[in-house]
Parts: sequence; C-alpha cells; structure tokens
Amino acid sequence: MNAVAHPDARPDLHRPGVGAVLVSTWRVGTPERQRAAVDAIRKAWENREWPDLGLLSYSVYAGTDGDTLLHYSQWTAEQAYEDFVRTYRDDRNAEIDAAVPGIERVELRRYAPIHRSAVLGTTSTGELPGVVAIVEADFDGPDAGRRRAWVDTVLTALDEDAALRPGHGGTSVHFHLSTDGGRVLNYAEGESGRAHVAWSAEDARTSEAWARAHHYPGLVGSRVKRYTPALSLSAGV
Repeated sequence: MNAVAHPDARPDLHRPGVGAVLVSTWRVGTPERQRAAVDAIRKAWENREWPDLGLLSYSVYAGTDGDTLLHYSQWTAEQAYEDFVRTYRDDRNAEIDAAVPGIERVELRRYAPIHRSAVLGTTSTGELPGVVAIVEADFDGPDAGRRRAWVDTVLTALDEDAALRPGHGGTSVHFHLSTDGGRVLNYAEGESGRAHVAWSAEDARTSEAWARAHHYPGLVGSRVKRYTPALSLSAGV
C-alpha cells in the first residue's frame, strides 16, 4: 500500500504501539523552498509503497522562521528506523534533493514515547493546532530521574499559568525524553504563533515555579522554535 497524506496534518501523539520517536530538522532557506520541499516530500512518499518496517506515521512542520522544516516520525522501535535507512531512505531523499537542491539536514534525535502530557486549554485535542512550539532542554548528563523531575517542575509552572491566565492560548504539552539521556523535548500545541510569542514574553513567567525550571540543576541550555503543521503521512488502508 502507498502512503496517504492526511488533511489534518497532525499525528496521533498517543497512538498505541509507538516504541520510538525520531525528530529531525532541515534548513531550506526561504518560505518558497519550504513549500517546495513539503511538496517534494509528499510526492516522493505517495509515489512509493509504504515501508512496512514498523513506521507508524511521518509528519512535517514548517518553521515560522521561513527556513526550517521539522520532521516527527513514530516507529514501533528504533531498529525499525535503522531498517528503513538501509532499505528505503536514499531513493526518497534523492528525489527530494533533485526537486529542492541544497537542503541542509541539521540534526536527528531519538526519543522514547511520550513521557507526560497535559491539556492546557479548552480546544479539542482533535483540532489542528495553529502553532507547534518545540522546546528543547539540554542537560549535562544522562540522569533520567532529574529530567523527569524537571518535567514535573515545568508542569507545575504551567498549572500556575493556567490559574493566573486562563486565556494564554496554549492547548497542550507533550514531553519526550531522548534515548541518549541528554535532552527533553516539549511538543507544545497552541492556538497561534502570535499568542505563543506573547505568552513567552509575559512577566508572569518570572514566577517562582518558572525560576526553578529555568535554573534547574544540570540544565545547560534550552531553545524554542515555532512551526505550523504542513504534512502528515501514514500507510493507506
């Protein structure tokens, strides 16, 4: 069966059977090249059989910076991804590169399935988010307990925000722990990029709970980038 593109452009983040999540970033340079690369990805995948090796879904997001693309894929296990790389990846990438030369493939990180999630707003979790903010927090060593405790601290801060500012525009957060032990990824959905930027700049984020999160022991850096859903692929029925 071939790949099928879904109009909602959003994966089921809590899909049963997910054993590994792969997240990668490409730089393409301009909004026009972002659109061209998304079109090339869709054609390269829809013109081929779905790789029946444990790939459950593959989604692409366009950066609001007009430059980057984020790739989020769900697998039954990391080995399924390794099998895909050996057998199926090169011809797809060759077709995409022929359509959009000069793509820079920046980074690939491997994560365990979602560790914790929380609903922040009243928007239905089935609706397409206006923005997906990817927050990456890096730690100085592979201490899983410390990373889990940091996630708990962030969720406490978000609970305080919800009480103080119920209309802040966030809808949900989903935390992944990297398998190499060094990073936490927060996949945060919101109503709009503008609302997320405004929320990030609010003075309320200087609360005691946010101060603990920002200065947590072992946290060596964090960054946020914002994306809009562009494409979601899965096996056809």
